[in-house]
Amino acid sequence: MTSIDSVTLEVADPAAAERFYTSAFGLDTQLRLRAAREPTTGFRGFVLSLTVSQPADVNALVTAALEAGATALKPAAKSLWGYGGVVQAPDGTIWKVATSAKKDTGPATRRVDDVVLLLGVADVAASRRFYLDRGLTVARSFGRMYVEFATGPSPSPVGLAPVTSASVKLALYRRRALAKDVGVSPEGTGSHRIALGGAVEPFTDPDGFAWENTAVAVLS
Repeated sequence: MTSIDSVTLEVADPAAAERFYTSAFGLDTQLRLRAAREPTTGFRGFVLSLTVSQPADVNALVTAALEAGATALKPAAKSLWGYGGVVQAPDGTIWKVATSAKKDTGPATRRVDDVVLLLGVADVAASRRFYLDRGLTVARSFGRMYVEFATGPSPSPVGLAPVTSASVKLALYRRRALAKDVGVSPEGTGSHRIALGGAVEPFTDPDGFAWENTAVAVLS
């Protein structure tokens, strides 16, 4: 296993969710949808992050998401690290849109450079060891707070519209710190309502995030 091939979100209404993601971000084979199977309350323990090249692109994507029915959790604004905002999709999934740039260099394009799946974990060091044992390699790390894994080449062109190259990146973040970063309470129960797809035998990680073989993680 070297990377995530797809992310499957479990939603109450797959057709409505597909309309939202098409309008807000675009949709292709890296983001999949299926009917929700288990109940959930509060924070689901993960955030999907879209990295873009400039503030204008953040504004364009956040505006499109809000117009499609998302709720603002953190309005787009400057920060120590750049510029970004956080929205919650109608299905409950939290999305962060951000750039390290603080100034625009051109017109807004809504182009997404990277998609990062941030998993909120209880013990970053333990989860890091778990994934290293399954063949991942660390791209960058900030102590026991944050770990981002390297990715292999994308098996098919493009991710969320219009992502141009890499597979979805996997990163680990302390659960409480991740919740604070996106402006929600860290409390939550029930299903994560997400499944990760890759060239793997199915397994569940220490924090309950399920991995499926890509061949069976299908849109429904």
